[in-house]
Amino acid sequence: MAKNEATGTRAGAISRMEGYVDGGGFEADLARRVAIRTESQKFPDADAIAECHRYLDGEMATAFAAMGFTSKVYENPIKGQGPVLLATRIEDSNLPTVLGYGHGDVVRGMDEQWTKGKGPWVTARDGDRLYGRGTADNKGQHTINMAALKAVMDERGGKLGFNAKFMIETGEEAGSKGLKELVRANAADFAADVLVASDGPRVRQDRPTLSLGCRGAMNFDLVCDLREGGHHSGNWGGLIANPGFLLAHALASIVGPKGELLVEALKAPPASTAVKEVLADVEIDGGSEGPQVDDWWGEPGMRPAERVYAANTFNILAFTTGTPGRPVNAIPPKAIANCQLRFVAGTDTSEIIPAIEKHLADKGHDLVKVLPPPAINDGTFGASRIEPDHPWAMFVRGSIQRSSNTKPAVIPSTGGSICNDIFTDDLGMPAIWIPHSYASCSQHWPDEHVLMPVIRSAAGLMAGVYWDIAEGRGVPGR
Repeated sequence: MAKNEATGTRAGAISRMEGYVDGGGFEADLARRVAIRTESQKFPDADAIAECHRYLDGEMATAFAAMGFTSKVYENPIKGQGPVLLATRIEDSNLPTVLGYGHGDVVRGMDEQWTKGKGPWVTARDGDRLYGRGTADNKGQHTINMAALKAVMDERGGKLGFNAKFMIETGEEAGSKGLKELVRANAADFAADVLVASDGPRVRQDRPTLSLGCRGAMNFDLVCDLREGGHHSGNWGGLIANPGFLLAHALASIVGPKGELLVEALKAPPASTAVKEVLADVEIDGGSEGPQVDDWWGEPGMRPAERVYAANTFNILAFTTGTPGRPVNAIPPKAIANCQLRFVAGTDTSEIIPAIEKHLADKGHDLVKVLPPPAINDGTFGASRIEPDHPWAMFVRGSIQRSSNTKPAVIPSTGGSICNDIFTDDLGMPAIWIPHSYASCSQHWPDEHVLMPVIRSAAGLMAGVYWDIAEGRGVPGR
């Protein structure tokens, strides 16, 4: 197909986006969005769902309408879960269609624990940091992408140069419940040639990053429940078993003293040569205030980047026995460990729980049971990715390098999890993620923030990617 005619330039679109950030437009848009308390972890609370509707029906639909998109809000097929918006702009059926994604929901505000600004719902600038719940995860990230679409459209005289759809869901922090069923039932509405979206952190704040998928997550509890009530630690110590010790020994049989997985069935399938090659120059850096990588921890024989982007990891999220914070002289009756396996694509998820149960039985830990977690901590996501040499991966990688004059980091999977399999498996499209945050942004914690230099960099990268798609040169299938 011939190149689309444009009245402006690629540099002009990038300049528009840099002006959007430098001139305060980004902060103004994000302030309105952060102020809407879209706490999906409070579902099925009616007020929380109403806030999510307010985000979609008001803020998002209005912003997309100003860009010439039509919006539709879909009710979640699972009662008590959040709605989903799809904004659509079709310019020519012969042009490629690019799907965007963002999630308008956030984790709980944790209002009383914030130390910056006026709490989670009011953005606050402190030097290069912009604080507020959702600034990094994910309101700030989809705000940049939406603005970049508009910048390209304005630079091209009102024509985007490709078809665009943009999904905003409101239940990602609650496990995206119902999203798969909704998309499957409306597959034609969400159909596109490629997903280009943003979530998660860069590998290093000064290095643009391209992610080709995500690890999956499965949460479960290991429970040792021996009896009703606690009993005096002096009178009964040495006479009755302590569930805390039994559970601790069971956990230590799953992960060794240096973080290595001891259950063969839980390990990741071998990484491909292509995956190892793209990770060869990737270094993990959480910034000056982030934690330092423990080189001695994790799967042996792997570099840190391979351990987080190409391996499976078992973690204890919480371990409870007795009365933490107010201990008493009693042997507790029960111990619970909230656990999680993060896994890469190719892992047989149907074997995870059976493998743990068999391992515990083989090791003599028959008093420890595997149970599903409470619904609020379900957190289950599938794993999926595309290969580093996929045509769309190569195209976006080249665009980012052109804009930044820097070789971007390419990672096969994000360390965290998101609903990537809906796009790759259910909708059958390649998924490309360009993260706009950094590893120490405090997402899911008080004082969440973004770094404005990263945001300014991301603004130019996204304008460049959308411009290059509009130009058509090298776009897969054109």
